[in-house]
Amino acid sequence: MLSGHRSAGRRRGNSRAARIAVPLAIPMALGLTLGIILAVSSGNTTTIQQSALGSCASAAASADDATPTASADDATPTASADAATTTASADAATTTASADADAATPTASAAAPAGSDPAAGASAPAAAASAAPAPCPSGSASAAASAPAAQATATNNANCDIIVPANPLSAQGLATPYQLTGPNGTSPAQSGCTMVNSGALGAFVQATILNPRTGALSVYNPLVITQGTTPAVAPVVPKLPRGAIVTIDFGFNGTTLTQVGATANALAQGNCVNGLGSPFGQQSFCNGTNFFRAAYALMAFGRVRVPRAGTSAKIVPTAGRLGTGRQCPTVRNFDMVDQDQSDNVTTVYLLNPTTGQTAQDTAANEANLTGTRALTNGSDNALIDRFLDPALGCTPFMAPDLANNNTPATSQALDELLAARNMPRVPALVPENNPMTLDANGNLDPAKTNLYRAEVGQPAISPANDRFDSPANYCQNMINIQGPFLMANQATFAAGPSPVAAVGDNLFTFLANRLLMSFDNLGCKNFGLTNPVQVVLDGNGAAMSATINTTPQQAAGAGTNGGGTNGGGNGGGGQGGGVQGWQQIWQQWQGRSGRGAHQRGGGM
Repeated sequence: MLSGHRSAGRRRGNSRAARIAVPLAIPMALGLTLGIILAVSSGNTTTIQQSALGSCASAAASADDATPTASADDATPTASADAATTTASADAATTTASADADAATPTASAAAPAGSDPAAGASAPAAAASAAPAPCPSGSASAAASAPAAQATATNNANCDIIVPANPLSAQGLATPYQLTGPNGTSPAQSGCTMVNSGALGAFVQATILNPRTGALSVYNPLVITQGTTPAVAPVVPKLPRGAIVTIDFGFNGTTLTQVGATANALAQGNCVNGLGSPFGQQSFCNGTNFFRAAYALMAFGRVRVPRAGTSAKIVPTAGRLGTGRQCPTVRNFDMVDQDQSDNVTTVYLLNPTTGQTAQDTAANEANLTGTRALTNGSDNALIDRFLDPALGCTPFMAPDLANNNTPATSQALDELLAARNMPRVPALVPENNPMTLDANGNLDPAKTNLYRAEVGQPAISPANDRFDSPANYCQNMINIQGPFLMANQATFAAGPSPVAAVGDNLFTFLANRLLMSFDNLGCKNFGLTNPVQVVLDGNGAAMSATINTTPQQAAGAGTNGGGTNGGGNGGGGQGGGVQGWQQIWQQWQGRSGRGAHQRGGGM
């Protein structure tokens, strides 16, 4: 761990001044770094596809204007164009949704799947007087102000708005409920954008908090309510450390969730980003770039301590030098990624299905609220934290939940820190052909990809990581690494529960069907690759069995630099495979590949 190494000459020095100056140099340098971070933490960043309730005239483009194609977390996929109980070949019709779509993790108390929730009725309680004002229309500037509300209906709408409270990075902002409502000025009832309808259009918010003085991390899950309702229980107001650096991640079970400010400057106050030129889709962020810059600086100085991922004897090692042996998987392992990795959150809410009210999932609320059920977000992070880790005997990285008496909890940002601390030889970083980072016309967009990467703490596009994560190389590594891993560990996964029964009847068939769909949605066949997965579907389109061809493939145009066959060719193995660890990531963020580079789309 990098901890401020001193020169040999200074270590040999005997003067008192020399002995004092060196220890002081570390906090002074760290203070300078964090001072810069704290100074910009409340500043403005690029905010795209957002609007502010206090400034109707400046409403940003609607999420409907440029919906990303083939969103990775869409509704239950049609895994094959064929009818029931058929073998869906790897080259079948492209699916329109991802299997991680509903990788939400129902808790043991869940009474029914969220996807079965009915649309919200008119009986929802009236909003309290303190509720945020009704939102201004969030349509595009070119849209007519009188666009009919009926354009988005509960039967066909896939997009929603979420109202972000003022000062979202503060304790009071975190404790102020976020409000889910319809796009283009439509109401929750008209659009189906209700938390009762969470399985289809539920929104989730998750904050991770860094104490810059101690390096301590904590988690807080702000509550989302349906606009026009009040919380079933008022959210806990978190006690934040002085100078806290907060990142907020948004997750969505529909197609595109657009941030809307409760006040004219709420989004700027939170450094919130929803995309670049077009929305990301399900995922958006507030202050992620500043959070990870500070976290990596503190990690480099030994202040933030992130554990090792650990190993498991249950894992059957595969893929040779490309694989990770028995190391527990992280969200940057090709063993487990899909078409749009590093998306969505691990937040859980409690829902009263009779009143439509939601509450934070805390021990007190579970004990005091009767008849509630758990709502969850389809999430790569929930998949690894609640399904893969338990199946493999691994443990996720957790931190105290400030709303739940400091009970350890997971978060999307914690998963990324763990992945950065345990970077595999061949790391999976958000690729340019990720449907969430394509531009409005479905083309590759390096600047948008770099913005997404920065918000989840990943380095910008560069020749070093393009060896593994260019569009062609990402596809190649995904099938060459993940395919053998799933097949070798089939017995373990087949014994685990499926995150989404509509995708696969157990954890193995779910993961195999997810890989099949990811191949299609990433356009991997365009690189001369063949989908290695075949699944047998039941009458509802869920995989009942699956086979994966583990013969290594070489992507056209990938050469031997993308992990390739036979151990990765040019740099697939060795010390980190030539890939940056978190120390190098921090150094890069301080220099050429920092904030300016990721917004320009520049390399390192």
